[in-house]
Amino acid sequence: MIFSKIDFINLLPFHIYIKKNIKSNQQKAIIEYKKSYPAKITNNFKKRHVHSAFISSIGSRGEKFLDFGIIARDYVDSVFVLPEQKPKDDFQSKASNALAKILNLDGEVIIGDKALKYYLNNEKKEQKEQKEQKEKMIDLAKAWQEKYNLPFVFGLLCYNKHETRLKNLTKNFDKRKIKIPQYILEIYSKRSGIAKSDILNYLKRIDYDIGYKEKRALKLFLKLTKEKGII
Repeated sequence: MIFSKIDFINLLPFHIYIKKNIKSNQQKAIIEYKKSYPAKITNNFKKRHVHSAFISSIGSRGEKFLDFGIIARDYVDSVFVLPEQKPKDDFQSKASNALAKILNLDGEVIIGDKALKYYLNNEKKEQKEQKEQKEKMIDLAKAWQEKYNLPFVFGLLCYNKHETRLKNLTKNFDKRKIKIPQYILEIYSKRSGIAKSDILNYLKRIDYDIGYKEKRALKLFLKLTKEKGII
């Protein structure tokens, strides 16, 4: 089974879990090799270069997926529109670009670890400056939640082969029981420029279990993208 991973902080607990539960060194090496940003992974999955992957929710139409994804139920702090900037999509995420269009928000879309760093750098300024800066940053997950009273599903764990194996691999995942080793936190901190404590605080905002509300949110999002002609 070839599994591809989004190489962002938001999936760090899952990466820790899956590495512990895959015994084959060859399989572990494949997972590390098949890593990238959401839009590229979605394209690779669509071309069937991999058997399973977290793909952008906008790319999930017609695909098989587990009740497992990347979910924000409030502020996510890593997906923004910067309304004072010139309109620009983020090449790394089709779902976030589509979400901005659905919400009729103009500006530059910024996602992932770089967006989290951008937010944290501005959060640590003086209180007055922080208030002014927040008006220049629109958290897309929160904007969606305020408009539709639903969480937002940024990605889904999809598969085209090995359903049973994938279910067995993921069935015991519980983010509350995942302890991230300090050396891995250090690696991600150095790579992203984000403090280890900020990484841990950020991960509290991310959920992974897809239930009734999340499925409603996904269905609505895909319906709205179709109505607006967004692919």
